[in-house]
Amino acid sequence: MALARMKSTDNITALAKELGVERRLLYFWRDLMEPRAETEKPPPPSREASLERENARLKRVLAEKTLELDFFRGALQQVEARRQPHSEPGARASTPTSGE
Repeated sequence: MALARMKSTDNITALAKELGVERRLLYFWRDLMEPRAETEKPPPPSREASLERENARLKRVLAEKTLELDFFRGALQQVEARRQPHSEPGARASTPTSGE
């Protein structure tokens, strides 16, 4: 009887008070007596949830590209430093050799 009334009402809290049981007990009974089909798919994600996922993905991609840019800037600076002409003969290289 409680499950039939539960299907026909919009206010489960009021029904639980009327019957003298906790609201979650009504849901427990419903799930016990009318288990959902395992093949039943969950509802599709909301537009907000999909936009949040896309935003997080784009932030990760932006962070990766920023790291790549920083790496290439540093590499370019090193290459430019090595290419600078030495003003005097026998001048020391701009980068030390290994072991120094």
